[in-house]
Amino acid sequence: MNTIIQHDRGELSQFLVTKLRRRSYWKIFFSLATIAYLIFIGFIFNVGAIFEGARVERGLLLFSDMVAYKTHVILNLRRNELKVAVEGERLATYSPENYPKWFKGDAEKFEVKLREGYRVRYENGSLHYFIPEYGLIKVKKKKSKIIATFPENAPSLPVGFKISEFKFDARPVFKHRVQFSKSKIEIHYFNFGWENFWFPMGSPFNGMGFLEILDLIFLQERLVAKTSNVTAVLKEFWNHPTWQHGELAIAVLETILMAFLGTLTATLVGLPLAFVAAENLNPFGILRFGIRRVFDFLRGIDYLIWSLIFIRSFGLGPLTGALAIAFTDTGTLGKLFTEALENTDSKQKEGVQATGASSIKQFRFGVIPQILPVLASQILYYFESNMRSATVIGALGAGGIGLMLVQTMRTRRDWENSLYIIVVTILIVIIADVISSLLRKKLISG
Repeated sequence: MNTIIQHDRGELSQFLVTKLRRRSYWKIFFSLATIAYLIFIGFIFNVGAIFEGARVERGLLLFSDMVAYKTHVILNLRRNELKVAVEGERLATYSPENYPKWFKGDAEKFEVKLREGYRVRYENGSLHYFIPEYGLIKVKKKKSKIIATFPENAPSLPVGFKISEFKFDARPVFKHRVQFSKSKIEIHYFNFGWENFWFPMGSPFNGMGFLEILDLIFLQERLVAKTSNVTAVLKEFWNHPTWQHGELAIAVLETILMAFLGTLTATLVGLPLAFVAAENLNPFGILRFGIRRVFDFLRGIDYLIWSLIFIRSFGLGPLTGALAIAFTDTGTLGKLFTEALENTDSKQKEGVQATGASSIKQFRFGVIPQILPVLASQILYYFESNMRSATVIGALGAGGIGLMLVQTMRTRRDWENSLYIIVVTILIVIIADVISSLLRKKLISG
């Protein structure tokens, strides 16, 4: 008996050792396969060249343009004209009586007090640029060349200088930039934030704080005859020429309607077809097969391709975006609805049938109540998802917030406007997500 037990223990130990060895071999195999795959992907996508060609400084400049604005001090040397204006705003040029605190002077002589001790002074055709811990750099135009004079025994020139006989370009710190060329002198003064976001320059409400606006609305006399101060404030905000709050609101509405119409159409078309495609509800196999292939065809073509097709067919506009969403989601929702119907319990339908109810009533009271929470959850999710899809489709020409985003990016100057639109898009998605989550919980629990 003891011999048999010992023999069984030996076989069991050998079995366990063999199994552990096999697991170790499989782990080693999968590890090596994963490493080989990553190396293969690295060569296929040429990851090394991507990192070599990356321009981090351009990315930083792009980000800075999104979160900061710059005021230009421009002196046209040929016409002897001085201009101080906020970049990107058509109506944001300062008048001589309203120059910023850091600027003083005129076209003949001016001084710019920059941050961290940097200063720029112009007089007699010469630019004096003072750099802390370095000294004074003098720049002037002689004949057709730009000549820069540096202080004696000065330390090495800070990073951010590009100097040639044609142009002097200095940006030692992020917060300012100084340029001197044959035709003009230009100084960029950077500030974090979005300038004149609420009201444009020249508006009577520009520069007012929140409490001042409230005081003006409720306690002060009308600024415009026959128009309340509330209406005047809203009108100035809505018709902002740079930030385009009113146009953005209309674009947001178009995007929401595009997503809603596309999702609603897909639901109204996909649900009846799902009843035909469900195996437990339709005994005709050929018909089921045909409907399922229609679903595969519709969802097999991406909504971007559908949008391009409809744009060529019907032209630009939100309707083309709604049709693209409707076609794609009909295939997707139809498949999901079909699977939900096939997972229903047939006993409830048979119970309704036993009462002598018609086929429509059997589906109404025996099938739909089982799948209603699932259907509602899927519809709400796809509506939320279609909000993002509508933005992408709009960028192709269907309109809405996506088209505005592309237009601002094409200018390559209004990146702060692009960030504004992106933030609004994210907020819309967040709000849609919160509302749809609440509705799904109510429907599923109820």
